[in-house]
Amino acid sequence: MDKAGIKKLVDELAGLKTGLYQKDFLLTWKQTAEDLRAVMLVTEILEEMYRANIKARPFNGGLAVANFRDKSTRTRFSFASAASLLGLNHMDLDEQKSQVSHGETVRETANMISFVTEIIGIRDDMFVGEGHEYMWEVSESVEQGYKDGVLPQRPAVINLQCDRDHPTQSMADLMHLYKTYGGLEALKGKTIAMTWAYSPSYGKPLSVPQGIIGLMTRYGMNVVLAHPEGYDLQPETLEIAARHAKASGGSFKKVESMEEAFRGADIVYPKSWAPFSVMKKRTELLRAGKGKEVEALEKEGLAINAKFKSWECTEKMMGLTKDGKALYMHCLPADITDVSCAAGEVAKTVFDRYRNPTYKEAEHKLYVIAAMMAMTRLENPARTLGDLLAKGEPRRLL
Repeated sequence: MDKAGIKKLVDELAGLKTGLYQKDFLLTWKQTAEDLRAVMLVTEILEEMYRANIKARPFNGGLAVANFRDKSTRTRFSFASAASLLGLNHMDLDEQKSQVSHGETVRETANMISFVTEIIGIRDDMFVGEGHEYMWEVSESVEQGYKDGVLPQRPAVINLQCDRDHPTQSMADLMHLYKTYGGLEALKGKTIAMTWAYSPSYGKPLSVPQGIIGLMTRYGMNVVLAHPEGYDLQPETLEIAARHAKASGGSFKKVESMEEAFRGADIVYPKSWAPFSVMKKRTELLRAGKGKEVEALEKEGLAINAKFKSWECTEKMMGLTKDGKALYMHCLPADITDVSCAAGEVAKTVFDRYRNPTYKEAEHKLYVIAAMMAMTRLENPARTLGDLLAKGEPRRLL
């Protein structure tokens, strides 16, 4: 895309009425349609400016602090890359190397790390009923610190995955569909199968499937959810998906098998997760310090998982999809049969065929995070990005 094409995107952004400035980005279903559209536009603008070798740095320093309370590869590096893209300095908060490990309160930590901080990114996805609440406590702490004059600016808190939602992933997935099918309007009427799949590891969060059903139903898609009996998601997210589907003219339904979900689907998203009831129990045991009972619960969970090894995205399953050519999606890393494990979520031949598309799917995440940073911290992102585009300074000297 040339500069004129990027300018059209900036002009469209300027015409939107958004409310993200000085706010957080925690749950996609709490954002307005215009806010989501704005994030999509800024994502595309930043991608195209990068490819055109145009500097897109509205910041001359300041911190983007990441607090990963769970392991991460894609999101961790995407956050650091997004900070660099916008001119922020990246800093990891390692709780074991800070006073958090000695009992420092959330309120104090949030303020102490925020004196020159623009963004706080948090991943807290393993504890059902606590991850999202922790992010809210950080948000309220920096809000109060700003109001009291302790902080010279109010950092934005960005959800890098909690127990309810994974907005940076689901928005990257939406961007992948937008690019694949040529726009958001083109998604109307398309069927996406969000299905459970077997994994030899246990305790994977529910936030990816919850994020997918909560977001894709906003765009007139027919979303089909499938999982074995007992692998339920949080009830609230099912209600949200049904409500969005009704409003958008799409549909949302649950079916009992992967085969039924795949049949006639345009897009498939086979991904493992643990049952809501088990994750809730796991949180209670961990907080009570009952380590041995946690181990027993996870072993029991693995044994139950093993009963559903047939829930695998195989060539036969893909043959059930629309014309046998559905788009395969995954947040990565996928459990690939005979590659990363003996039996897993997806057959090697299927994954190999969609390897590059899933990598492109992952690439969008860094720009999505950068877009969330820009929308929450820039008072007029269209004007700022437009000025940077007009200057046309190279991000890299050739």
